[in-house]
Amino acid sequence: MAGIRAIQKEKTRRALVSAAFNQLSAEKSFSNLSLREVAREAGIAPTSFYRHFRDMDELGLEMVDEAGLMLRQLMRQARKRIANGGSVIAISVETFFEFITNSTNVFRLLLRESSGTSQAFRTAAAREIKHFIDELTEYIAHKNHYPQHIAYVQAEGIVTLVFTAGATALDMNKQERNQLKERVILQLRMLAKGADYAAKKELEQGKES
Repeated sequence: MAGIRAIQKEKTRRALVSAAFNQLSAEKSFSNLSLREVAREAGIAPTSFYRHFRDMDELGLEMVDEAGLMLRQLMRQARKRIANGGSVIAISVETFFEFITNSTNVFRLLLRESSGTSQAFRTAAAREIKHFIDELTEYIAHKNHYPQHIAYVQAEGIVTLVFTAGATALDMNKQERNQLKERVILQLRMLAKGADYAAKKELEQGKES
């Protein structure tokens, strides 16, 4: 019986997180959400909300954590697609733009809260983005046999470029997004060339010393 209650509680908790994501829009940020609206969409009484979260801030932090996890899972999915053949950069950009299209509110949350007014939210969003950069760093270092610090600089540059492009893409039509994708792919290829040059230069200097 206790197991059934725990499953139901987790199900309701997930419903609250999904309801909050659904409430977000271009005009409505997390700070504008009301507990009553979220509870209503989740199908529970407002007073029942407190059985699952202390307050709206705790719900928001849970959403940031989930957004970061979804982003990392997305790029793991991209790596599986890459394993089947094709351009690493083109497939990665395509996968990221699919994420923006299919999970717009998840991306909006990470984007907004990374520079929002709440210190707790900024810290949480920055942590999730850092996790993403770190995982990408490990992939680049292993795949290209780069020194860790060069892989990190490339990964950080990639994330900065795609997040900036993603923010711009939110207000674009399909044709504009496709044009932006092509520019981002070119930018990332130029970044990759620079990282390759830096890694080779460091290797040469290491041999000389």
